[in-house]
Amino acid sequence: MSNTHKPQAVALVTGSGRNIGREIALGLAATGVAIAVNVRSSAAEGQAVVDEIIAAGGQALLCVADVTDEAAVAAMVSSIKAAWGRLDILVNNAAIRREAPLADISARDWRDTLSVILDGAFFCTQAALPLLRASDRGAVINIGGMTSHTGAPERVHVVTAKAGLGGLTRALAHDLSPEGITVNCVSPGMVDTQRATSSSTAAPKHHAKHHPLLGRRGTAAEIAASVVWLAGPSARFITGQTLHVNGGTYLSV
Repeated sequence: MSNTHKPQAVALVTGSGRNIGREIALGLAATGVAIAVNVRSSAAEGQAVVDEIIAAGGQALLCVADVTDEAAVAAMVSSIKAAWGRLDILVNNAAIRREAPLADISARDWRDTLSVILDGAFFCTQAALPLLRASDRGAVINIGGMTSHTGAPERVHVVTAKAGLGGLTRALAHDLSPEGITVNCVSPGMVDTQRATSSSTAAPKHHAKHHPLLGRRGTAAEIAASVVWLAGPSARFITGQTLHVNGGTYLSV
């Protein structure tokens, strides 16, 4: 960890060892925010993100913790407080994005998916609340998904969990607005990311059916830019909203 000066703000980004989470961590760090890089088990990937942030002159801390474990989440937030004394931004990005026909989804697969996406966001937000309350720029940003609005084949567990994240966003916006904490959701469309891991399968089947109006898939950095904006000073009058970043693949009402 690099901690040579007091940071202007601190962010926890869950699931930030690769892909969108990694780009969010790097994007926030580029604005001077100290980053707690969370991974569940891929410590080497998380450390690589930490090293990249530090090499660029930023501050970062590796937090290996399972977001479905309430005690582990509490310990992670305590370590952030011990390192920097504050937490201003929480990005709930950790997710499982597997595909399977309905008949083949086990009870464990169902519960694991909902637990990482929904329990993880709930536990992290609850644990971070005392520090977010002390911030003058408290922001929670949940990373949703386009298929929670469009539906998708063989993703009933993922679509259900991501749709629940949208509801959580709106409910938290009501609960936390009196304390000046904004809560929003960024909903990515089709994005070129590294897949075929323990938490995701190869390119999703629904990608073949959707066609962005802009004629290309997005990048993880473009999703991250939206998160950085929502976490920044220009978005303090925005809460309870879902920001669709999908190149025109899905046009929200």
